[in-house]
Amino acid sequence: MKLVGNWNYPTPIRFGAGRIVEIADACAAAGVKKPLLVSDKGLANLEITTKTLDLLDKAGLGRAMFSEVDPNPNEKNLEAGLTQYREGGHDGVIAFGGGSALDLGKVIAFMAGQTRPIWDFEDIGDWWTRADADAIAPIVAVPTTAGTGSEVGRASVITNSVTHEKKIIFHPKILPAVVICDPELSIGMPPFITAGTGMDAFAHCLEAFCSPHYHPMSQGIALEGLRLVKEYLPKAFKDGSDIEARAHMMSAAAMGSTAFQKGLGAIHALSHPIGAVHNTHHGTTNAVVMQPVLQFNRPAVEDRLAMAANYLGISGGFDGFYAFVGELNDNLGIPKNLTELGIENPDLDKLTKSALQDPSTGGNPVEMTYDNTLDLLKSCF
Repeated sequence: MKLVGNWNYPTPIRFGAGRIVEIADACAAAGVKKPLLVSDKGLANLEITTKTLDLLDKAGLGRAMFSEVDPNPNEKNLEAGLTQYREGGHDGVIAFGGGSALDLGKVIAFMAGQTRPIWDFEDIGDWWTRADADAIAPIVAVPTTAGTGSEVGRASVITNSVTHEKKIIFHPKILPAVVICDPELSIGMPPFITAGTGMDAFAHCLEAFCSPHYHPMSQGIALEGLRLVKEYLPKAFKDGSDIEARAHMMSAAAMGSTAFQKGLGAIHALSHPIGAVHNTHHGTTNAVVMQPVLQFNRPAVEDRLAMAANYLGISGGFDGFYAFVGELNDNLGIPKNLTELGIENPDLDKLTKSALQDPSTGGNPVEMTYDNTLDLLKSCF
């Protein structure tokens, strides 16, 4: 089967190996004539990035790039990117890279014409309506990892460098106008990034599937996303040049982000403050806390995950699914707990309070309180 297609849910996606050659046409479709390519420091000088800049330059779109993006992007990165965007007279953004570059690129386009501070648009109630929608620049998204699925999302996660809190910035027009999913761009990912980003996609699908909210479409997408990760993440980890595995993982990443319209939960509620304070890799942190959260949620999800296990070909119901997650983590070299992840002297009170403030708590199938969340956090060390 040839893994190529043009999809239109939730936004136009051009999927398939080699489709980065369509970057100029994607910009035209988005109405962008002078793009700023937003990437990260690690990608800035790699061949996939320079080739993309060459394609833009050849098409008369310039080769402007901003790459001062931290692994957990913050408002300082945003201000630097906005300065370059405005001084360069750009009219759109190409968000190119992993979740960090995608999130920051989207927010640069979002904030390019706003007059209020970024934190006024946090995903709280109807705060998104504060934005001038007409001032939001168009976005072309090009993922080079398979994890966050930010390329098909209407939000970005930005860290407040003063409070060390991760904030979700939401607006419907942050959804990219065009997406190019080219699995060839992900071939150079090192194994530990393949593992961490892949487990992020798995966490998105898992939490969406377990969320108590009603959304049958997301439920189905999440379940098939879990299957793709189960089948193809070990293959991509073992052989980074396996283009079939890379393609299926890129699909799973987009599916996870689409599915979590249904909700996230305690995995992300813990992972967000841990990453903000201790600067850990988001997907890897998700993987580390996944088994403790499964036990925490067991009373509410045991039957549901038994059904998922059956679909995935895992015997033993909930216990079999739980064991599978542990085996998958071990095979991917994921640290066994937050201590192994390198977290020392954590402020458990602060992390617990931050977790309870995270929007993800609303999608957890078991109500999170201060006491049970503190105990859950302790169990992750």
